[in-house]
Amino acid sequence: MINIGCIRNGKWCVALTSGIFLLLQSLTVAAQGTAVAPADDAIARSIVEKADKVRFPVEGFQVDIVINSLRPDKDTDTRKYRVLSKGNENTVVMVTEPASERGQIILMKGRDLWVFMPEVSQPVRISLAQRLTGQVANGDLARANFAGDYNPKIIGTEKIGNDSFQILELIAVDRSVTYQRVVYWVNEKSGWPFKAEFYSLSNRLMKKCSYENFQTMAGRVRPTRLVMEDALRNGEKSILEYSDMKLRDLPEKIFTKEYLKKLD
Repeated sequence: MINIGCIRNGKWCVALTSGIFLLLQSLTVAAQGTAVAPADDAIARSIVEKADKVRFPVEGFQVDIVINSLRPDKDTDTRKYRVLSKGNENTVVMVTEPASERGQIILMKGRDLWVFMPEVSQPVRISLAQRLTGQVANGDLARANFAGDYNPKIIGTEKIGNDSFQILELIAVDRSVTYQRVVYWVNEKSGWPFKAEFYSLSNRLMKKCSYENFQTMAGRVRPTRLVMEDALRNGEKSILEYSDMKLRDLPEKIFTKEYLKKLD
């Protein structure tokens, strides 16, 4: 037992007792803080996971995408793709138009990407962040797994019109993902994604995206139009239109470099 000398010095005992109380109080607050943070992160992750399932099925699926890229004083650039995806980790993106690029295929395995071009004998390694067309990066088509690529937290709420939205900050798990930071608005009631802002490693706003024209595809209501705007160059944007989404039983062999030449 430690004798703190309270009998001999009452004032010193009071001061010491007060100090111990404040120390215990601060430790209690700190403990509560560490207990609350993981719970908040779990809620944020569940919101992102739900929104991911709204955007795309968990099961294997196929979808056709038309991308119209607009620039001031330029003709609209139109490109068409067919995407085969399974379980957020395996995706094939095939160019269907323009005819001059037909046969080009992007393969995603996890966060690894390769592009196959008919005139090149071996697939070439590429990055998720590399531009595909207009304001669209490879990762925007090949990998849309926000829950797997980012650590989310809730940073606020916002009322827009008659709806309330939860605002989340998504921080990349590493530098291999498409964007290093995302600010993401999700409808609090429906769980539908509403809009997003994409930031670079230096925390510079690069693009803005809105999720629009919700319709039933592959068994549930999903956004069928994405509008991606360049945050640095006014008037430059790409509009992605999704159609003919259907669930498919996709064998694992499709998602291999050896199989790319067999796809059409």
